[in-house]
Amino acid sequence: MANRLLAHKGVGRDDVEAAAWWLRDRVVDTPLVRSATLDQIAGVRLWLKAENLQTGGSYKFRGALRAVDQIAKQGGHRGVIAQSTGNHALAVAMAAERYGLTATTVLPVDAPASKVASIEGCGGRVELAGTTAEERLEVVERLRAASGDAVLDAYDHPDVIAGQGSATWELVEEAGRRGTRLDAVVVPVGGGGGVAGACLAVQGSGTAVYGVEPVGCDSLGQSLAAGRRISVPPAPTLADGLRPSLVGRLPFEIVRDRIAGVVRVDDGDIGRAVFLGLFHTKLLLEPSGAAGLAGALRLAASGSFTDIGVVLTGGNAEAAVIARLVAEHGAKGATS
Repeated sequence: MANRLLAHKGVGRDDVEAAAWWLRDRVVDTPLVRSATLDQIAGVRLWLKAENLQTGGSYKFRGALRAVDQIAKQGGHRGVIAQSTGNHALAVAMAAERYGLTATTVLPVDAPASKVASIEGCGGRVELAGTTAEERLEVVERLRAASGDAVLDAYDHPDVIAGQGSATWELVEEAGRRGTRLDAVVVPVGGGGGVAGACLAVQGSGTAVYGVEPVGCDSLGQSLAAGRRISVPPAPTLADGLRPSLVGRLPFEIVRDRIAGVVRVDDGDIGRAVFLGLFHTKLLLEPSGAAGLAGALRLAASGSFTDIGVVLTGGNAEAAVIARLVAEHGAKGATS
């Protein structure tokens, strides 16, 4: 089944650049945000790519739109099928709606209600299945066999990787226009498509790429250490979008010799990053989207960097979660 879902072509830096140019007038030109207070807290200059302001509330729309466009051009499919923990599925549903295609999405049974409602709101059909990617993929295969629709994988699709990599491409380009070469770029890791795209985007630039994973959800970190993909039963985490049990095959092939390392963050780190992002940049981040900032703050503590870019990957936050984190970290005096 995995081989059937894996796209049958590679992806390289030229594909990321091509995707970035193609997407330029088709997605939101999200800002690169600076905060003097955050810089002071981190001890480095932080360059924050606000993809929480992207269409659909996450950078997943970049890859979904690029991939759906290619599927529509090829013809032969009435619709698309996608599985994810939420943001990729929403992005695919929104992209499919633009092209007049149907979208069937498979989410975990504990997917946030707001993401389910958003998918259904733009015409997508939602099926809930288990709690692991493997369980969702079984449903995807059943749906594909019954419908003949195209499968748009969240991790192992080259157009998705190229599209998501365009966020890092823009981050590095904009920092360069402001006279700064970034020492590192930090990207949260779920299935690995975004960090794979980031590695391709910075290739040859001298900028290092670091992935960020929640403690206990570190398939990429363990896979890099073992030299092969390692499945990890997802642990409880605030970052519900970063819980895939196994990093994608194509992302792992891309990052294994390119990534500088993986930073692990816990719920305390992530909650603090949500709080700091809200109060010092006025950006609402979902915990998964704030994980990059949490990782950058940990990375900055090494004292090895001057300028760090961060892809703030999403802002589809649950109101109750944000209220709890604000109360918790406000009480701790987490403004510093």
